[in-house]
Amino acid sequence: LKPQALAMDIFSPLFAVLFILSTILLSLIILVSLHWREKTGEGQVQVVVLGDIGRSPRIQYHCLSLIEQKYDVELIGYGGSSLIQELRDSSKLHVHFLPDVPSLINGLPRILRYMFKVLFQSVTMFWVILRRTKKPSHTIVQTPPAIPSQFVMVVICLLRGSKLIIDYHNYASSLMALTLGKQSILVRFTSLYEKFFSHWADARLCVSNAMKKDIQSNWGVSCIIMYDRPPSIFHPLSLTNKHELFLKLSKTEPVFKSGNEDSSSLETDRVQTVFSESTPTGGKLRTDRPFLLISSTSWTEDEDFNILLNALKVYDEKASNTQAQLPQMVCIITGKGPLKTHYENIIVKMKFENVKICTMWLASEDYPALLASADLGVCLHKSSSGLDLPMKIVDMFGSGLPVCAVYFECLHELLRDEHNGVIFHDHNQLAEQLERLCRGFPAPNPHLTRFRDNLVSFQSLRWDHYWRLHVLPLLSGNL
Repeated sequence: LKPQALAMDIFSPLFAVLFILSTILLSLIILVSLHWREKTGEGQVQVVVLGDIGRSPRIQYHCLSLIEQKYDVELIGYGGSSLIQELRDSSKLHVHFLPDVPSLINGLPRILRYMFKVLFQSVTMFWVILRRTKKPSHTIVQTPPAIPSQFVMVVICLLRGSKLIIDYHNYASSLMALTLGKQSILVRFTSLYEKFFSHWADARLCVSNAMKKDIQSNWGVSCIIMYDRPPSIFHPLSLTNKHELFLKLSKTEPVFKSGNEDSSSLETDRVQTVFSESTPTGGKLRTDRPFLLISSTSWTEDEDFNILLNALKVYDEKASNTQAQLPQMVCIITGKGPLKTHYENIIVKMKFENVKICTMWLASEDYPALLASADLGVCLHKSSSGLDLPMKIVDMFGSGLPVCAVYFECLHELLRDEHNGVIFHDHNQLAEQLERLCRGFPAPNPHLTRFRDNLVSFQSLRWDHYWRLHVLPLLSGNL
């Protein structure tokens, strides 16, 4: 073992003991001092995630569905990114932000940083939820992150007499294993932690049939599949709406600007971007536009963007041959995350003649529109557990966008190869697929046309349909 990994394994049991003792002591202190403001939580639901709530779409969709059912919703999590417009405008939603982890803790050595971070998060979660929020009838907590949110919410729900629903979109232990290794004591402790607290929940949700079977087999508890499905904000766009989006983005992103310096001026007769131009009746796509490829990411270890970058390098070389009939390409990569700077430094050093790459963060209302305006999506999510399904594919499908996705075990529950997209294993295979799907653009590609046609049935089943079928009964006395 490396010294750092060995030190982590040595301190993990100590960390576990300190964490449990300190949180138990804290909960007892709060219990003694707590003055309850309500005797009932009827009509009140809490939704909790130990992350940036603006970057937690599944949590936001839970809130939307709850509000549509006339529940008062309190959302607890970290700030950073804005919520979707419908939530920002709702009077039924009350947001309580958790304080960020102090920079002093983030500057500590890794082992101490992790211990004090968990302790800080435990204290602040207890304080914010018990002192600032109303008693709910039900609490929905998303995991991962699992430590300390599962423990804290189990204790709080026991104190308040609320029903707890844990929503698993992956396993925290599998994500930790990406950096610490599967044999780390901390990873094994987290796996046992998740299993133990799953038994304290009144109900459990998961995102795939494979995960449901795994939870039932290895943890011995029941679980309800709540597939990710796109809300109504993800839908195909008219040509005029696409043109309006391209005009908006061209004001800040050079890759969207037309080559004609004067064409973006509102004083000209033909307002243009590199993809579109105005018409007397609205807007249309340019016949000389580049192919628009899009990928969204959280820039984490479970997505290897070297696959996409190497595929684009191969594509760029082949596109230089005019006989290949391959168009110029603009690749947009959206999202925030810890590895963004790492990959941006790689991208800056790459030299392309036929490909432009742009990394950006979109407003919540612009992201669905850009998906609907793109020609093809790419998903590099390779599940750490092999059991979760990428929400980015769900969003793209909801917008009518076919997807190239890297293979993992249960991907077939969402993407069927050569039916609504294609599956690849490495950068060479992805490069071949890009060539096949781009050749002759902007003439219609028969493969992309077939994929889009096959997505119509997927678009008919939206998030709220599944939510009312699987989650609403849990809130209506079926626990």
